[in-house]
Amino acid sequence: MNDTRITEERLEDKVFLRKDRMRYIKNTASSRLALLAILFNVLFFVSIYKSDVGSYYYTILIGASILYNLVFMLLVFLSSEGVKQYKKSYSLLLAILGIGQIVRIFIIPLNAHSTEITVKKVTSIVMGDAQFTRTVIYLAVSAACCLAGAAINLKKSMTLKAHIASLGGQSK
Repeated sequence: MNDTRITEERLEDKVFLRKDRMRYIKNTASSRLALLAILFNVLFFVSIYKSDVGSYYYTILIGASILYNLVFMLLVFLSSEGVKQYKKSYSLLLAILGIGQIVRIFIIPLNAHSTEITVKKVTSIVMGDAQFTRTVIYLAVSAACCLAGAAINLKKSMTLKAHIASLGGQSK
């Protein structure tokens, strides 16, 4: 009976220390996932923009896509810094950006995959199956990284907030 009580106390101490340690260390898991989302976004737009398929990619849609890529990368980088400090609001931003990546699958890749273009009397599909699959995977993985980073940060920030409240409001 006494051994069980000691084991339970040690377990409670480990849980307490794990939570208390969060006050002094950064949330690197969410931050790294956000940076990984940027990497997969870069792979996506390199795959799209290196294609030279007549004048298909010279439209306002591509211009908007380029601007969105820049804004996406800036906001995700900002979020990667915010989630390091367990700030809950950056979880929402990452989640919105992750959903945005999913929506993007249905814009350029799907449209380009179903469009034929004639260049020098040769008709071909703008985006072949391999490139389409690759771009969809890049966007899906980028979205998954954003959403996972948001979920992890949300859970950790709520845990840390509850822990600090249990200490009587003490903070770093």
